[in-house]
Amino acid sequence: MTEANDTWTVAGRTFTSRLIVGTGKYKDYAQNAAAAEASGAEIVTVAVRRVNLTDRSQPLLTDYVKPDRFTYLPNTAGCFTGEDAVRTLRLAREAGGWDLVKLEVLSDPKTLFPDMEETLRSLKLLVAEGFQVMVYCTDDVVYARKLEDAGAAAIMPLGAPIGSGLGIQNPVNIRLIVEQARVPVLVDAGVGTASDAAVAMELGCDGVLMNTAIAEAKDPVRMARAMKHAVIAGREAYLAGRMGKRMYADPSSPLAGLI
Repeated sequence: MTEANDTWTVAGRTFTSRLIVGTGKYKDYAQNAAAAEASGAEIVTVAVRRVNLTDRSQPLLTDYVKPDRFTYLPNTAGCFTGEDAVRTLRLAREAGGWDLVKLEVLSDPKTLFPDMEETLRSLKLLVAEGFQVMVYCTDDVVYARKLEDAGAAAIMPLGAPIGSGLGIQNPVNIRLIVEQARVPVLVDAGVGTASDAAVAMELGCDGVLMNTAIAEAKDPVRMARAMKHAVIAGREAYLAGRMGKRMYADPSSPLAGLI
């Protein structure tokens, strides 16, 4: 296990778990809650436009994934304009008092890639209104810097398209973003299995956010537990410092003094 003091901080809030999990695509809220517990996560993302937070005639997410147990991170999933994103997060703040939020402004329904121009524009509006904004973005090193300069509380580059399960497609850019950032960097989207989460952490990311990889696993609770261990292992490997890569073999035992 990682050291107890190996924490990370975003917007003045400190966490031990480096895994953030979503609250969509599960069979029901009970399964969602069980997976969240198994993951050891302390933060859960909530799609404000898709999750029931207020209609008591239907099951409420808050009755299963307890707000006193998890930090809720409202997000703008499904928003394709800056105006929609800003409006959605204003509603979230009114509904639950949440000011730590996740911004995503999508470009088109097929790829669900972020529209970076709209993302940057809406980030500036939200920061001006006092929100602490974690930002879903492309793995563009230059735009990542612009987001940070505009006041982003965390940078969240995609590993691969949302829900694709393809894993980290561009580790070089992710690593470059990590090296230049002064705020937390978390891989957001594209993780498919435990090894993908470990790779993200080995690159030096502060954390990993995932939803589909757990929710669409044949056994979501077991996959959540696997992701917990993968994030811990990847973090430990990063802190340990991996060996250098070599073109040729290097014997594990000394060659001198052979019988």
